[in-house]
Amino acid sequence: MVTMYAIIETGGKQYWIVPGEILQIEKLSATEGDEVTFKALWSASPEDNKTQEKKSEAKVTAQVLRHLRGEKILVFRKKPKKAYEKSRGHRQELTEIKIKDIQLS
Repeated sequence: MVTMYAIIETGGKQYWIVPGEILQIEKLSATEGDEVTFKALWSASPEDNKTQEKKSEAKVTAQVLRHLRGEKILVFRKKPKKAYEKSRGHRQELTEIKIKDIQLS
């Protein structure tokens, strides 16, 4: 059985989503418990045993679950024979969302 799915873009990345899925994206300005909507780049839904495809006419509704920080990434630079070494760390700010609904229009 094929379920409804869509592709959204946020934070410069594209995600393939289905209703009920929980995913972590780059931080949004919404607070915990808020609902956010995304415009789908591409979506499909099963009807009468065939896939109905639509481009950029669907809306995706999601609920913000929490804000968190990702794993630490170490960036290490070194220039051989020059005694140059530089180490730096980074932790990405993330928002965890739960996909509630995909609405085809």
